[in-house]
Amino acid sequence: MDENPEIFLRSASNEDCERVQALVFGVLREYGLEPDLKGTDRDIADIEAHYTQRGGIFELIEDAQGNLLGTCGLYPISAEMVELRKMYFARGLRGRGVGKQTLQRMIEKARALGYKRLYLETASVLKEAVALYEKFGFVPTDETHTPRCDTAYTFNI
Repeated sequence: MDENPEIFLRSASNEDCERVQALVFGVLREYGLEPDLKGTDRDIADIEAHYTQRGGIFELIEDAQGNLLGTCGLYPISAEMVELRKMYFARGLRGRGVGKQTLQRMIEKARALGYKRLYLETASVLKEAVALYEKFGFVPTDETHTPRCDTAYTFNI
């Protein structure tokens, strides 16, 4: 992450599940949203099965001391569509351009993997995320499948 030299990217494994859950659940609670490890969030209980083994990607953003600062995944839906999931950042990382860099990187990775469309669901209370997606040109759609999400977007890659 060139603009943020003190942070590092790496692929996640199941050894990271508890830390990922702590970060994601903490951010959700900040915004008044409830975690759901048995439903919506079951993918971060077994990252390897839900991402790696399906041909997807799940990345971690850490500082030099190995503290988890952010997460983001690409979850394959079909041969042409991949879902952007679990793009969450610790409070101290927000507002530093990392969301923009992460979203751009995920779009490039999806393109390199041969996907034609990116899909995502979010809650409108996550105003910063919604603004970022719309700025990138994501188009709203009404096909949400996740109980805590009230907004969905697609993006042609």
